[in-house]
Amino acid sequence: MNNDSAVVAAQPIEPQKKRKIRGIKRSAFALPYLALSIVFVIVPLFIMLYYAFTDGVTGSFTGENFVHFFSRPNIMAVMGKSFLVALLTTVFCLLLAYPLALALSSSALNKKFIIVMLFVLPMWINSLLRTYAVKIVLYMLDITNAWVAVTIGMVYDFFPFMLLPLYSVVSGMDKSLIEASQDLGASPLKTLVKVRIPLSLPGIISGVLMVFMPTVSTFAISDVLGDTSTYMFGNIINQWFANSGGWNIGSAYSFLLLILIAATVLLANKLTKGKTEIGGVL
Repeated sequence: MNNDSAVVAAQPIEPQKKRKIRGIKRSAFALPYLALSIVFVIVPLFIMLYYAFTDGVTGSFTGENFVHFFSRPNIMAVMGKSFLVALLTTVFCLLLAYPLALALSSSALNKKFIIVMLFVLPMWINSLLRTYAVKIVLYMLDITNAWVAVTIGMVYDFFPFMLLPLYSVVSGMDKSLIEASQDLGASPLKTLVKVRIPLSLPGIISGVLMVFMPTVSTFAISDVLGDTSTYMFGNIINQWFANSGGWNIGSAYSFLLLILIAATVLLANKLTKGKTEIGGVL
């Protein structure tokens, strides 16, 4: 090999060639996802905004749909109950999923992925069927408190959404940092607080958002497992959309809930920004 060919061989591959797979740009693989997002996310969002800011009779621009929300009696109490149930569900899912993710990640089993899938398999069944199955089990256990039943149903339904991101982050954690903490004399509890939790913070935040956001807006679980006392914000929105003349008010309620959820996501991102280093949250 002459010097010229050696120089050519030593040169790095051009970035443009790296971004192609068999002659196809890597960005092209995102086009189907982009199309689905436009059809099923962007377009419905604009439709919701149209209904939220228009009158149901004349179709003219109005803000009365939002005035209806703030003038409705006990609406803040219902929203407060919805956020409380969502918070409890998220906390219970986190307390159950985090130790399980740690146990699975540190297990010597060769089939850990199969064990994880056993917790995910119920997601393949229709959520309404799973909710009715929980109702039968709670009836057999003689659990009659509506709020307890709703909370248990939500924890059961949304638990896999907490487990998967936690297991993904915990299983990929740098084990040398944990070993270094133990070699320096840190107790298992201190290693958990100072090393494991900060390193797994991205998975925790992802799981919290994946559980909290749908729990706030759900209505089927409280319909099946609850009673009139467990009437949540999602039930109010569903009630308006079930009424042929209430789509405009229901859209306004949905838009306000979307703003609250977006604010929660932004707050979570702000709290976790720059906190991925060990001890960054302490």
